[in-house]
Amino acid sequence: MPASDGVLAPEPGASLGQWLTYLESIHPVEMELGLDRVLIVLRRLMPGRPQARVITVGGTNGKGSTVAALEALLLASGATVGSYTSPHLFVYNERVRINGHNASDEALVRAFEQVEAARRDVSLTYFEFGTLAAFLVMAEAGVDNMVLEVGLGGRLDAVNVLDADLAIITSVDLDHTAWLGDDRDAIGFEKAGILRPGQTAVYADLDPPPSVLQQASAQRVQLLRPGKGYVISRDGDQVMVQTDSGHQLPLPADRLPVNSLAAAAVAATELALALSDPQIGEVLAAVSLPGRFEQVARRPDVFLDVGHNPHAAHWLSRRLRSLRDTGRCSRVLAVYGGLSDKDSAGVARALAPTVDQWFIGGLEVTRGLSAEALLERVQTVIPKDRLTTCATVSGAIERALDSAGDDGLVLIFGSFYTVAEGRRFFS
Repeated sequence: MPASDGVLAPEPGASLGQWLTYLESIHPVEMELGLDRVLIVLRRLMPGRPQARVITVGGTNGKGSTVAALEALLLASGATVGSYTSPHLFVYNERVRINGHNASDEALVRAFEQVEAARRDVSLTYFEFGTLAAFLVMAEAGVDNMVLEVGLGGRLDAVNVLDADLAIITSVDLDHTAWLGDDRDAIGFEKAGILRPGQTAVYADLDPPPSVLQQASAQRVQLLRPGKGYVISRDGDQVMVQTDSGHQLPLPADRLPVNSLAAAAVAATELALALSDPQIGEVLAAVSLPGRFEQVARRPDVFLDVGHNPHAAHWLSRRLRSLRDTGRCSRVLAVYGGLSDKDSAGVARALAPTVDQWFIGGLEVTRGLSAEALLERVQTVIPKDRLTTCATVSGAIERALDSAGDDGLVLIFGSFYTVAEGRRFFS
């Protein structure tokens, strides 16, 4: 195959690993927002719009939970579905799922070969190349629905080259500020870029920034959101979503973010899936997602969560406080490993009232913070006598387990890399 910027493309018969190594080397920067290059290659690959219905999920947090819930609801209704998420925990195949199963190496390699042939002299980032390949894998499988998670922002994200039939914005909060803006309104403008004129869309959180409402109004989007299209009520462990159209949708409490599950349930009614309201509740009660408040051990209880920004940390804090208040644990110990472009101090501040002891672990990955660098960021928020540093996340996990006792609770969190290391530790 031809070379790209001096890097030879994999030969026929190359493995998925060889292709992924190639993808990492062909673009001068890791991230470059914009749709022009992706659109050029998409038109060469797919002259017309995909036959499948497109559901695009954007937002700061809660996207993965919403995609998992929608995938489960579509499959339960008898529909076929392809799902695209990022990043992955262990293997790249996790990013592309066909009818609930990870795409095969062979399907991904075939798609990569097609993208490489079509792009010619157009440079694509790792994410852009993978996004186009995901579209091809889904088209090859002939699915009826494509559920696509936005990678970053919305307006200029590669996923947004396909017009959504239905869009969901899960939340808007501060993250990736260097790319999206330094306040919620600017970030909301980018997130709302997935909206299309005249469509129905769902906003999952309680407080949309003005930019989202303005874009929805300007494009005459029917924006369903809590208090405007549906209501979420809670009575103890029972959560119910009541839509203006008359649906009564029961939800599980606390396993995954309730607002994300509510958005998926409301979307299911808008998509007219062949499910009754009780059936929607039954499906959602069984949904789980690796790395999203995932329990991996007992005595002590150990949970993993990929939460990495203050918004996600506030949800974790509420969840942990609920477990403590119900007598589930006597104290909470956190193992934290983070990335350099995240608001570590904001994360620590959100969890500080709930976590009794912190174990800081270093991450030896791109953008990963050493234990010393992470400590420097959080020590102004957390008292020094509650902080322990370890060179690695695994070392931090060992120290936390030694300190927890049978009735403690250990939370391992901070990034996908942190959770992946945690899962390896307990595998």
